Amino acid sequence: MFKRGWICAVGGYWSVACLSPISHKMPYFAKLILLLFCFVLLVESRKHRRRRWTGQLEVQKASHIYRKNHDMTKTRKGKTEQLLRVDDHDFTMRPAFGGPAIPVGVDVQVESLDSISEVDMDFTLTLYLRHYWKDERLSFPSITNKSMTFDGRLVKKIWVPDVFFVHSKRSFIHDTTTDNIMLRVFPDGHVLYSMRITVTAMCNMDFSRFPLDSQTCSLELESYAYTDEDLMLYWKNGNESLKTDEKISLSQFLIQKFHTTSRLAFYSSTGWYNRLYINFTLRRHIFFFLLQTYFPATLMVMLSWVSFWIDRRAVPARVSLGITTVLTMSTIITGVNASMPRVSYIKAVDIYLWVSFVFVFLSVLEYAAVNYLTTVQERKERKMREKFPCTCGISQTKTMMLDGTYSESDANSLAGYTRSQIVTEEEKQDKMVVHLAMTNESNSSRKKGLKGHVGLRIIQNTHAIDKYSRLIFPGTYIFFNLIYWSVFC
Repeated sequence: MFKRGWICAVGGYWSVACLSPISHKMPYFAKLILLLFCFVLLVESRKHRRRRWTGQLEVQKASHIYRKNHDMTKTRKGKTEQLLRVDDHDFTMRPAFGGPAIPVGVDVQVESLDSISEVDMDFTLTLYLRHYWKDERLSFPSITNKSMTFDGRLVKKIWVPDVFFVHSKRSFIHDTTTDNIMLRVFPDGHVLYSMRITVTAMCNMDFSRFPLDSQTCSLELESYAYTDEDLMLYWKNGNESLKTDEKISLSQFLIQKFHTTSRLAFYSSTGWYNRLYINFTLRRHIFFFLLQTYFPATLMVMLSWVSFWIDRRAVPARVSLGITTVLTMSTIITGVNASMPRVSYIKAVDIYLWVSFVFVFLSVLEYAAVNYLTTVQERKERKMREKFPCTCGISQTKTMMLDGTYSESDANSLAGYTRSQIVTEEEKQDKMVVHLAMTNESNSSRKKGLKGHVGLRIIQNTHAIDKYSRLIFPGTYIFFNLIYWSVFC
């Protein structure tokens, strides 16, 4: 067709090499280069077509998937706040402002009861606090009717109930690793607002029966700003609104029950408010106090009774025993009161400890009375011996010195007796205070009677007050224990 040129059709592109008369004379090598250039253009054009075709297929597949899974609750169109229309409303006002009171349901799950302090009269509780209400301003369209869940960052932009803990001393929302706050919004506008809180609240305790007491503490929830005309707090599921962990336990208390109540609280300056109560009853474990308080006090009282069986002339032994028991009881009373609040009434443990202290103190006074009466009796006997130095033929009781020798008055009183009637030297070495009945019997009968008196030395050297104390003190203390445990248990 063309006599003066070659036309190369390269995938829609035309390359024309006009061959002038000089081109007929082009060398073979130049023709080969031109041919290779046309081939390269052909390959590149095919790659470009294939890339365009693949891109169109990917766009069609993506659009098909998008149409299949399209849902307003799962697709983020710009910001999430725009989906909830947060910027279109004024959330500083409560829902249905100016209308009837908005109902806010509450339920609580107690995670742990951390501690109870008798000195500070408070308790520490960790719980999950959940609120339920409806705010139509947060409603959104949804095909699957699924809710959306948010963290604490959205809570600052919407309206939430202003519930606080009445009579709380300290409280905080856990913030590890982030604020423990959850907000769940449903398509129809219902909202679930949950927080994990630790609160320390006041508990008015009655220690009149301590440590045999039971305590009832309450955690109170109330709206701070909204009266019952604007916000109505209520337990969402009645008594089922309060749930506790089965693993909750305390070292000193047994948790008997948890229950809920509600009532209205009135403030003279602001009005009536709905108040919710979480009540729990605790009973104290008595075994710890039996080991640490009651048992040691009882042992000290029983130890003070040992002095009734000690010789009345062993002054150091009986005095030191009495003083030791008194000081020990004082230490026990001080230790118990140090761990208790300074209440103005008498506790059950105070009654037991102070009665025990009185028993110990009376045992010391008992020996003081015995020692005084013994001294008075010896003084009278000494005056009688000085007044009647010779009592021949009369049965009389004489007293030996502890070193086994006679005093001068004893020697004068025995001047009228024969040697056989005088106690032998072997009996003098007995080193004990013995009362011997001197009669006109023979030496053999007198020796037999002396052996019987030696076997009753302790009884003969015991004052009559000690004999009565051995029965009166234990009997009275046992009677006191029977009355005490029957009244307080």
